[in-house]
Amino acid sequence: MKPENTFISQRLHSLDALRGFDMFWIIGGEGLVHAMAKITGAPFWLSFSEQLEHPYWDGFTGYDLIFPLFIFLAGVSTPFSVGKALQSGQPKSKVLQRVLRRGLILLILGVIYNNGLELRPLSDIRFMSVLGRIGIAYALANVLYLYVKEKWLIYWFGGLLIGYWLILKFTSAPGFPMGDLTMEGNFASYVDRTVLPGKLSREIHDTVGLFNNIPAICNALAGIITGLYIKNKTVTPTRKAVTMAVFGVASIVIAQVWNLDFPINKNLWSSSFVMQTVGLSLLLFALFYYIIDVLGYQKWSFFLQVIGMNSILIYISGKFINWRYTTEALFQWLMQLSGETYAILTSAICLLVIKWLFLKFLYDKRIFLRV
Repeated sequence: MKPENTFISQRLHSLDALRGFDMFWIIGGEGLVHAMAKITGAPFWLSFSEQLEHPYWDGFTGYDLIFPLFIFLAGVSTPFSVGKALQSGQPKSKVLQRVLRRGLILLILGVIYNNGLELRPLSDIRFMSVLGRIGIAYALANVLYLYVKEKWLIYWFGGLLIGYWLILKFTSAPGFPMGDLTMEGNFASYVDRTVLPGKLSREIHDTVGLFNNIPAICNALAGIITGLYIKNKTVTPTRKAVTMAVFGVASIVIAQVWNLDFPINKNLWSSSFVMQTVGLSLLLFALFYYIIDVLGYQKWSFFLQVIGMNSILIYISGKFINWRYTTEALFQWLMQLSGETYAILTSAICLLVIKWLFLKFLYDKRIFLRV
Protein backbone atom coordinates (compact mmCIF):
# COMPACT_ATOMS: atom_id res chain seq x y z
CA MET A 1 0.00 0.00 0.00
CA LYS A 2 1.17 3.48 -0.74
CA PRO A 3 -0.22 7.01 -0.63
CA GLU A 4 -1.46 8.35 -3.92
CA ASN A 5 -0.09 11.68 -5.09
CA THR A 6 -2.67 12.10 -7.81
CA PHE A 7 -6.18 11.58 -6.58
CA ILE A 8 -9.79 11.33 -7.63
CA SER A 9 -10.06 14.51 -9.72
CA GLN A 10 -8.19 12.76 -12.52
CA ARG A 11 -10.29 9.59 -12.46
CA LEU A 12 -13.36 8.47 -14.34
CA HIS A 13 -15.88 8.59 -11.49
CA SER A 14 -18.28 6.11 -13.03
CA LEU A 15 -15.50 3.55 -13.32
CA ASP A 16 -14.78 3.61 -9.58
CA ALA A 17 -18.48 3.68 -8.72
CA LEU A 18 -19.32 0.68 -10.90
CA ARG A 19 -16.32 -1.22 -9.57
CA GLY A 20 -17.62 -0.42 -6.09
CA PHE A 21 -21.11 -1.59 -7.06
CA ASP A 22 -19.56 -4.81 -8.31
CA MET A 23 -17.62 -5.40 -5.10
CA PHE A 24 -20.56 -4.37 -2.90
CA TRP A 25 -22.14 -7.78 -3.46
CA ILE A 26 -18.91 -9.53 -2.51
CA ILE A 27 -18.25 -7.63 0.72
CA GLY A 28 -21.71 -7.98 2.19
CA GLY A 29 -24.50 -7.07 -0.22
CA GLU A 30 -25.36 -10.69 -0.89
CA GLY A 31 -25.64 -11.30 2.85
CA LEU A 32 -28.30 -8.60 3.14
CA VAL A 33 -30.37 -10.20 0.39
CA HIS A 34 -30.03 -13.74 1.77
CA ALA A 35 -31.06 -12.44 5.21
CA MET A 36 -34.16 -10.72 3.81
CA ALA A 37 -35.10 -13.88 1.93
CA LYS A 38 -34.80 -15.97 5.10
CA ILE A 39 -36.68 -13.51 7.27
CA THR A 40 -39.56 -12.64 4.95
CA GLY A 41 -39.90 -15.66 2.69
CA ALA A 42 -41.27 -13.21 0.12
CA PRO A 43 -41.10 -14.29 -3.54
CA PHE A 44 -39.14 -11.15 -4.49
CA TRP A 45 -36.41 -11.71 -1.94
CA LEU A 46 -36.30 -15.45 -2.57
CA SER A 47 -35.84 -14.83 -6.30
CA PHE A 48 -33.26 -12.14 -5.61
CA SER A 49 -31.41 -14.51 -3.28
CA GLU A 50 -31.34 -17.20 -5.99
CA GLN A 51 -29.70 -14.69 -8.34
CA LEU A 52 -26.82 -14.44 -5.88
CA GLU A 53 -25.87 -18.09 -6.22
CA HIS A 54 -23.77 -19.60 -9.01
CA PRO A 55 -25.29 -22.35 -11.19
CA TYR A 56 -23.34 -25.58 -10.80
CA TRP A 57 -22.67 -25.92 -14.55
CA ASP A 58 -24.78 -24.47 -17.40
CA GLY A 59 -26.97 -21.41 -16.85
CA PHE A 60 -26.58 -17.84 -15.71
CA THR A 61 -27.46 -15.76 -12.66
CA GLY A 62 -26.69 -12.19 -11.70
CA TYR A 63 -23.90 -13.43 -9.43
CA ASP A 64 -22.07 -14.75 -12.49
CA LEU A 65 -21.60 -11.18 -13.71
CA ILE A 66 -19.48 -9.96 -10.79
CA PHE A 67 -16.22 -11.59 -11.88
CA PRO A 68 -16.29 -10.76 -15.64
CA LEU A 69 -17.53 -7.24 -14.90
CA PHE A 70 -14.41 -6.64 -12.81
CA ILE A 71 -12.20 -7.84 -15.69
CA PHE A 72 -14.13 -5.60 -18.10
CA LEU A 73 -13.60 -2.57 -15.86
CA ALA A 74 -9.88 -3.36 -15.58
CA GLY A 75 -9.86 -3.16 -19.36
CA VAL A 76 -11.73 0.15 -19.42
CA SER A 77 -9.02 1.67 -17.21
CA THR A 78 -6.21 0.62 -19.57
CA PRO A 79 -6.43 3.52 -22.07
CA PHE A 80 -6.43 5.93 -19.12
CA SER A 81 -3.52 4.35 -17.21
CA VAL A 82 -1.33 2.50 -19.70
CA GLY A 83 -2.34 4.97 -22.41
CA LYS A 84 -1.27 7.87 -20.23
CA ALA A 85 2.13 6.25 -19.64
CA LEU A 86 2.66 5.89 -23.38
CA GLN A 87 1.59 9.48 -24.03
CA SER A 88 4.10 10.69 -21.45
CA GLY A 89 6.87 9.18 -23.52
CA GLN A 90 7.56 5.98 -21.60
CA PRO A 91 8.90 3.23 -23.90
CA LYS A 92 6.61 0.29 -24.58
CA SER A 93 9.17 -2.10 -23.13
CA LYS A 94 9.02 -0.36 -19.76
CA VAL A 95 5.22 -0.23 -19.78
CA LEU A 96 5.14 -3.91 -20.76
CA GLN A 97 7.31 -4.81 -17.75
CA ARG A 98 4.90 -3.02 -15.44
CA VAL A 99 1.89 -4.75 -17.03
CA LEU A 100 3.47 -8.20 -16.74
CA ARG A 101 4.54 -7.48 -13.16
CA ARG A 102 0.97 -6.58 -12.24
CA GLY A 103 -0.32 -9.75 -13.79
CA LEU A 104 2.27 -11.84 -11.94
CA ILE A 105 1.53 -10.16 -8.60
CA LEU A 106 -2.18 -10.88 -9.01
CA LEU A 107 -1.36 -14.48 -9.87
CA ILE A 108 0.75 -14.82 -6.71
CA LEU A 109 -1.88 -13.10 -4.56
CA GLY A 110 -4.42 -15.55 -5.94
CA VAL A 111 -2.31 -18.52 -4.86
CA ILE A 112 -1.95 -16.98 -1.38
CA TYR A 113 -5.70 -16.30 -1.25
CA ASN A 114 -6.44 -19.94 -2.08
CA ASN A 115 -3.86 -21.58 0.14
CA GLY A 116 -2.76 -19.13 2.81
CA LEU A 117 0.87 -18.49 3.73
CA GLU A 118 1.73 -21.86 5.27
CA LEU A 119 3.93 -24.30 3.36
CA ARG A 120 2.04 -27.18 1.76
CA PRO A 121 2.85 -30.19 -0.42
CA LEU A 122 2.56 -29.36 -4.12
CA SER A 123 -0.38 -31.72 -4.47
CA ASP A 124 -2.37 -29.67 -1.91
CA ILE A 125 -1.85 -26.30 -3.60
CA ARG A 126 -4.51 -24.82 -5.86
CA PHE A 127 -2.75 -22.56 -8.34
CA MET A 128 -5.65 -21.10 -10.35
CA SER A 129 -7.77 -18.37 -8.77
CA VAL A 130 -10.06 -15.42 -9.32
CA LEU A 131 -7.17 -12.98 -8.87
CA GLY A 132 -5.01 -15.12 -11.13
CA ARG A 133 -7.57 -14.94 -13.91
CA ILE A 134 -7.84 -11.18 -13.51
CA GLY A 135 -4.05 -10.96 -13.73
CA ILE A 136 -3.75 -13.20 -16.80
CA ALA A 137 -6.64 -11.60 -18.69
CA TYR A 138 -5.47 -8.09 -17.81
CA ALA A 139 -1.85 -8.74 -18.77
CA LEU A 140 -2.51 -10.48 -22.09
CA ALA A 141 -5.17 -7.97 -23.14
CA ASN A 142 -2.74 -5.16 -22.33
CA VAL A 143 -0.03 -6.82 -24.42
CA LEU A 144 -2.43 -6.70 -27.35
CA TYR A 145 -3.25 -3.07 -26.55
CA LEU A 146 0.46 -2.20 -26.58
CA TYR A 147 1.44 -3.99 -29.79
CA VAL A 148 -1.67 -4.26 -31.95
CA LYS A 149 -3.28 -1.40 -33.85
CA GLU A 150 -6.48 -0.24 -32.22
CA LYS A 151 -8.66 -1.23 -35.19
CA TRP A 152 -7.41 -4.83 -34.88
CA LEU A 153 -8.49 -5.26 -31.25
CA ILE A 154 -12.05 -6.08 -32.29
CA TYR A 155 -10.73 -8.80 -34.63
CA TRP A 156 -8.71 -10.30 -31.79
CA PHE A 157 -11.84 -10.19 -29.66
CA GLY A 158 -13.90 -12.07 -32.24
CA GLY A 159 -11.07 -14.40 -33.23
CA LEU A 160 -10.37 -15.58 -29.69
CA LEU A 161 -14.06 -16.23 -28.99
CA ILE A 162 -14.68 -18.08 -32.26
CA GLY A 163 -11.41 -19.99 -31.94
CA TYR A 164 -12.24 -21.12 -28.40
CA TRP A 165 -15.72 -22.21 -29.53
CA LEU A 166 -14.31 -24.24 -32.43
CA ILE A 167 -11.67 -25.88 -30.23
CA LEU A 168 -14.29 -27.11 -27.76
CA LYS A 169 -16.71 -27.99 -30.56
CA PHE A 170 -14.28 -30.27 -32.41
CA THR A 171 -12.35 -31.77 -29.48
CA SER A 172 -13.09 -33.56 -26.22
CA ALA A 173 -11.40 -35.45 -23.42
CA PRO A 174 -10.24 -38.95 -24.39
CA GLY A 175 -13.11 -41.40 -24.43
CA PHE A 176 -15.83 -38.77 -24.93
CA PRO A 177 -17.64 -37.78 -28.13
CA MET A 178 -16.38 -34.78 -30.09
CA GLY A 179 -17.80 -31.53 -28.77
CA ASP A 180 -18.69 -32.95 -25.35
CA LEU A 181 -19.29 -30.04 -22.98
CA THR A 182 -19.83 -31.94 -19.73
CA MET A 183 -17.49 -31.37 -16.81
CA GLU A 184 -15.80 -34.71 -17.42
CA GLY A 185 -15.73 -34.63 -21.20
CA ASN A 186 -14.87 -31.10 -22.30
CA PHE A 187 -11.41 -30.38 -23.69
CA ALA A 188 -10.68 -27.35 -21.48
CA SER A 189 -11.10 -29.31 -18.25
CA TYR A 190 -9.07 -32.17 -19.70
CA VAL A 191 -6.18 -29.82 -20.46
CA ASP A 192 -6.34 -28.37 -16.95
CA ARG A 193 -6.24 -31.70 -15.15
CA THR A 194 -3.44 -32.83 -17.49
CA VAL A 195 -1.06 -29.87 -17.24
CA LEU A 196 -1.90 -28.04 -14.01
CA PRO A 197 0.10 -29.00 -10.94
CA GLY A 198 -1.55 -29.20 -7.54
CA LYS A 199 -5.26 -29.63 -7.07
CA LEU A 200 -8.34 -28.40 -8.93
CA SER A 201 -11.36 -26.91 -7.16
CA ARG A 202 -13.60 -29.79 -8.32
CA GLU A 203 -10.91 -32.48 -8.66
CA ILE A 204 -11.57 -33.02 -12.39
CA HIS A 205 -12.29 -29.37 -13.16
CA ASP A 206 -11.25 -25.99 -11.83
CA THR A 207 -13.89 -23.27 -11.76
CA VAL A 208 -11.23 -20.78 -12.90
CA GLY A 209 -9.00 -23.05 -14.92
CA LEU A 210 -6.02 -22.35 -17.15
CA PHE A 211 -7.23 -23.12 -20.66
CA ASN A 212 -10.38 -21.03 -20.44
CA ASN A 213 -8.34 -17.92 -19.77
CA ILE A 214 -8.40 -17.63 -23.57
CA PRO A 215 -11.98 -16.27 -23.73
CA ALA A 216 -11.52 -14.34 -20.46
CA ILE A 217 -9.03 -12.14 -22.30
CA CYS A 218 -11.98 -10.95 -24.38
CA ASN A 219 -13.76 -9.45 -21.36
CA ALA A 220 -10.68 -7.28 -20.80
CA LEU A 221 -10.40 -6.51 -24.53
CA ALA A 222 -14.04 -5.39 -24.58
CA GLY A 223 -13.23 -3.06 -21.70
CA ILE A 224 -10.18 -1.67 -23.52
CA ILE A 225 -12.21 -1.03 -26.66
CA THR A 226 -14.83 0.71 -24.52
CA GLY A 227 -12.18 2.81 -22.77
CA LEU A 228 -10.75 3.90 -26.14
CA TYR A 229 -14.24 4.91 -27.25
CA ILE A 230 -14.78 6.90 -24.05
CA LYS A 231 -11.55 8.82 -24.78
CA ASN A 232 -12.70 9.70 -28.31
CA LYS A 233 -13.20 13.48 -28.19
CA THR A 234 -15.07 13.60 -31.51
CA VAL A 235 -18.13 11.86 -30.01
CA THR A 236 -20.46 13.55 -27.54
CA PRO A 237 -20.73 11.96 -24.07
CA THR A 238 -24.45 11.29 -24.48
CA ARG A 239 -23.88 9.51 -27.77
CA LYS A 240 -21.17 7.42 -26.14
CA ALA A 241 -23.62 6.26 -23.49
CA VAL A 242 -26.29 5.44 -26.06
CA THR A 243 -23.82 3.58 -28.30
CA MET A 244 -22.57 1.49 -25.39
CA ALA A 245 -26.14 0.60 -24.48
CA VAL A 246 -26.94 -0.41 -28.07
CA PHE A 247 -23.88 -2.62 -28.31
CA GLY A 248 -24.73 -4.03 -24.90
CA VAL A 249 -28.16 -5.16 -26.10
CA ALA A 250 -26.66 -6.53 -29.34
CA SER A 251 -24.09 -8.54 -27.37
CA ILE A 252 -26.81 -10.10 -25.22
CA VAL A 253 -28.79 -11.07 -28.33
CA ILE A 254 -25.68 -12.70 -29.81
CA ALA A 255 -25.14 -14.52 -26.52
CA GLN A 256 -28.66 -15.96 -26.56
CA VAL A 257 -28.28 -17.19 -30.14
CA TRP A 258 -24.83 -18.67 -29.42
CA ASN A 259 -26.24 -20.28 -26.30
CA LEU A 260 -28.19 -22.67 -28.54
CA ASP A 261 -24.94 -24.32 -29.67
CA PHE A 262 -22.42 -23.29 -26.99
CA PRO A 263 -24.32 -22.95 -23.68
CA ILE A 264 -23.74 -19.97 -21.41
CA ASN A 265 -21.44 -21.46 -18.80
CA LYS A 266 -19.23 -19.59 -16.34
CA ASN A 267 -17.21 -22.71 -15.50
CA LEU A 268 -16.13 -23.08 -19.12
CA TRP A 269 -16.16 -19.30 -19.62
CA SER A 270 -17.93 -20.15 -22.87
CA SER A 271 -17.97 -17.67 -25.75
CA SER A 272 -21.69 -17.15 -25.22
CA PHE A 273 -20.96 -16.41 -21.54
CA VAL A 274 -18.44 -13.75 -22.62
CA MET A 275 -20.97 -12.10 -24.93
CA GLN A 276 -23.62 -12.21 -22.20
CA THR A 277 -21.36 -10.63 -19.60
CA VAL A 278 -19.86 -8.08 -22.00
CA GLY A 279 -23.39 -7.03 -22.95
CA LEU A 280 -24.48 -6.60 -19.35
CA SER A 281 -21.20 -4.85 -18.49
CA LEU A 282 -21.75 -2.38 -21.31
CA LEU A 283 -25.31 -1.67 -20.18
CA LEU A 284 -24.25 -1.08 -16.59
CA PHE A 285 -21.28 1.06 -17.56
CA ALA A 286 -23.42 3.09 -19.97
CA LEU A 287 -25.89 3.76 -17.15
CA PHE A 288 -23.26 4.71 -14.57
CA TYR A 289 -21.29 6.78 -17.10
CA TYR A 290 -24.38 8.71 -18.20
CA ILE A 291 -25.65 9.44 -14.69
CA ILE A 292 -22.31 10.19 -13.03
CA ASP A 293 -19.99 11.58 -15.70
CA VAL A 294 -22.43 13.00 -18.25
CA LEU A 295 -25.23 14.36 -16.07
CA GLY A 296 -22.83 15.05 -13.19
CA TYR A 297 -24.79 13.31 -10.41
CA GLN A 298 -21.80 12.11 -8.38
CA LYS A 299 -22.61 12.57 -4.71
CA TRP A 300 -24.91 9.55 -4.49
CA SER A 301 -22.12 7.27 -5.74
CA PHE A 302 -19.60 8.21 -3.04
CA PHE A 303 -20.51 5.12 -1.00
CA LEU A 304 -19.64 2.94 -3.99
CA GLN A 305 -16.50 4.86 -4.96
CA VAL A 306 -15.01 4.26 -1.52
CA ILE A 307 -15.39 0.51 -2.15
CA GLY A 308 -14.19 0.70 -5.74
CA MET A 309 -10.98 2.54 -4.92
CA ASN A 310 -9.72 -0.38 -2.80
CA SER A 311 -11.47 -3.33 -4.40
CA ILE A 312 -8.54 -5.77 -4.45
CA LEU A 313 -7.63 -4.99 -0.86
CA ILE A 314 -11.11 -5.61 0.51
CA TYR A 315 -11.37 -8.81 -1.53
CA ILE A 316 -8.24 -10.37 -0.03
CA SER A 317 -8.74 -8.87 3.45
CA GLY A 318 -10.95 -11.75 4.53
CA LYS A 319 -7.91 -14.03 4.53
CA PHE A 320 -6.18 -11.88 7.12
CA ILE A 321 -9.00 -10.19 9.04
CA ASN A 322 -11.78 -12.10 10.76
CA TRP A 323 -14.55 -9.69 9.84
CA ARG A 324 -17.27 -11.85 11.36
CA TYR A 325 -15.49 -11.95 14.72
CA THR A 326 -14.93 -8.18 14.61
CA THR A 327 -18.58 -7.56 13.83
CA GLU A 328 -19.81 -9.78 16.64
CA ALA A 329 -17.35 -8.27 19.10
CA LEU A 330 -18.56 -4.75 18.39
CA PHE A 331 -22.24 -5.31 17.71
CA GLN A 332 -23.27 -8.40 19.68
CA TRP A 333 -25.42 -6.17 21.87
CA LEU A 334 -27.26 -4.83 18.83
CA MET A 335 -27.90 -8.32 17.45
CA GLN A 336 -29.35 -9.37 20.79
CA LEU A 337 -31.44 -6.23 20.90
CA SER A 338 -32.86 -6.91 17.44
CA GLY A 339 -34.18 -10.29 18.54
CA GLU A 340 -33.63 -13.80 17.18
CA THR A 341 -35.70 -13.19 14.04
CA TYR A 342 -33.79 -10.15 12.83
CA ALA A 343 -30.35 -10.96 14.25
CA ILE A 344 -29.18 -12.34 10.90
CA LEU A 345 -30.14 -9.11 9.13
CA THR A 346 -28.54 -6.95 11.82
CA SER A 347 -25.35 -9.00 11.54
CA ALA A 348 -25.27 -8.58 7.75
CA ILE A 349 -25.77 -4.82 8.01
CA CYS A 350 -23.12 -4.42 10.72
CA LEU A 351 -20.63 -6.51 8.74
CA LEU A 352 -21.09 -4.27 5.71
CA VAL A 353 -20.79 -1.12 7.85
CA ILE A 354 -17.54 -2.31 9.46
CA LYS A 355 -15.96 -3.08 6.09
CA TRP A 356 -17.08 0.23 4.58
CA LEU A 357 -15.77 2.26 7.52
CA PHE A 358 -12.43 0.47 7.16
CA LEU A 359 -12.33 1.42 3.47
CA LYS A 360 -13.44 4.96 4.27
CA PHE A 361 -10.53 5.32 6.71
CA LEU A 362 -8.09 4.23 4.00
CA TYR A 363 -9.82 6.52 1.50
CA ASP A 364 -9.47 9.53 3.80
CA LYS A 365 -5.78 8.72 4.34
CA ARG A 366 -5.30 8.41 0.56
CA ILE A 367 -4.05 4.85 1.01
CA PHE A 368 -4.83 2.36 -1.72
CA LEU A 369 -3.57 -1.08 -2.67
CA ARG A 370 -1.99 -0.69 -6.09
CA VAL A 371 -0.89 -3.80 -7.92
